[in-house]
Amino acid sequence: MFLQLANEYLNKNLSGRYVTNSHIENELSLLNSNFKISIEGKSVQDKNIYSVQFGTGKIKIFMWSQMHGNESTTTKGLLDFFNFLNSDDELVLKIKEKYTLLCIPILNPDGAEAYTRVNANEIDLNRDAFNITQPESKLLRELYLSFNPDYCYNLHDQRTIFGTEGTKLPATMSFLAPSYNVECDFNETRFKAIKIINMINKELQLVIPNQIGRFDDAFNINCIGDYFTSQGTPTILFEAGHYANDYQRDEVRKFVFISLISSLLGVSRETNFDSEIKEYLIIPQNIKNYFDFIYKNVKIIKNSEEKLINFAAQYKEVLVNGKIDFVAEITQIDNLENSYGHVEYDCEGMFFSSSYGNLPKKQEKADFYLNNLLKYSNGLLIL
Repeated sequence: MFLQLANEYLNKNLSGRYVTNSHIENELSLLNSNFKISIEGKSVQDKNIYSVQFGTGKIKIFMWSQMHGNESTTTKGLLDFFNFLNSDDELVLKIKEKYTLLCIPILNPDGAEAYTRVNANEIDLNRDAFNITQPESKLLRELYLSFNPDYCYNLHDQRTIFGTEGTKLPATMSFLAPSYNVECDFNETRFKAIKIINMINKELQLVIPNQIGRFDDAFNINCIGDYFTSQGTPTILFEAGHYANDYQRDEVRKFVFISLISSLLGVSRETNFDSEIKEYLIIPQNIKNYFDFIYKNVKIIKNSEEKLINFAAQYKEVLVNGKIDFVAEITQIDNLENSYGHVEYDCEGMFFSSSYGNLPKKQEKADFYLNNLLKYSNGLLIL
């Protein structure tokens, strides 16, 4: 049911990886009177930071997206969710009566426009939670204190390098109930976040089985989720990752939508502390075991000897004229035994050659030939 809603309410005015204030402002203006749209403050470069409030219920949820400016998938999923809440679907009334949602669609509008992880002062806002040196961090803290939420949702993207431990599948969605201390103990605050993650996981397994990961819970008080959890607020980290052939992440956004709606409408079972923790820990660990491309059994001549090697390439995301270009660069040569590629080629012992020589080199573009016949351009075999 939730996937059907995700398809039905997908905001067709938003697509691709580049999402800025200019992309969302008109969409926010179209929301009905059940929404309260506010300008909460300004970024380093004086851009508006918007909030969207919905609902009148007792359970208060504070959520924010694009803390890292180049992580836009959850913003699209959030705007899709607003599109749903803007409808007359009978489920909307249930959410409105049970919850009060306060959402920041783009916390880092300067980073979003420049398509960078950091803000305009080159500070990672997710490492500024304790010191709060930046205007965006101060605004987030002020809203947290004034709203006094029952739950926080920290919405992010993760790179294509992550898979789920014990499988050969990418980590399409990953979650974390952050730690509150360096021992990574479980308490009632984490327990509440874990119950919601387990509900979300149950729904996602129906559409992307075995592609849900559990993020590393090493404690860092400078990270916003760890800080809020240490203050007694259950906080959930959402990480939108890779799905097959979806580098624009216009499919993954649907799984963000499902995650959001199932967290509010999912059926919570009456279970005890230990069983919920056990179920959470069964979710596979999120691990770095993927490349965008792996080329196997490539023949080279080195020191006058023929040998077979494997090498990998990764897309570098480059902002060009308001769009994101994906530029494939060689990033790893050999030592790929426990790695997978989103695209893999068996090169069957054919000789490597390129404009810069007959050996693949790190940081060079993945443009090359095999046996001087097969052409690979930007990582892909050109047929």
